[in-house]
Amino acid sequence: MMKFVTLAAVAALTMTVAIAPKPAQAENGQIAAGVIGGLAVGAIVGSQMNNNHGYRGRGYARQCVIERRDYEDRYGRLHVRNVRVCN
Repeated sequence: MMKFVTLAAVAALTMTVAIAPKPAQAENGQIAAGVIGGLAVGAIVGSQMNNNHGYRGRGYARQCVIERRDYEDRYGRLHVRNVRVCN
């Protein structure tokens, strides 16, 4: 999804620059419209960049706990160790 948004933004910027070059003039509140538009696009792109779920995919949450387990070594002695158990 992020690649699509980035590609669309680059394509729109390229088309804007290539099709309608005209001198920059700020009349009738056009600066405010540009600033608001830039903030909106920045918010959209930033929210997509923050939506990274890693290799596990969306909605996968591991629940892990630390449990104390007994084990017997090769000499027959009992020991207790902490083991991380995830489901």
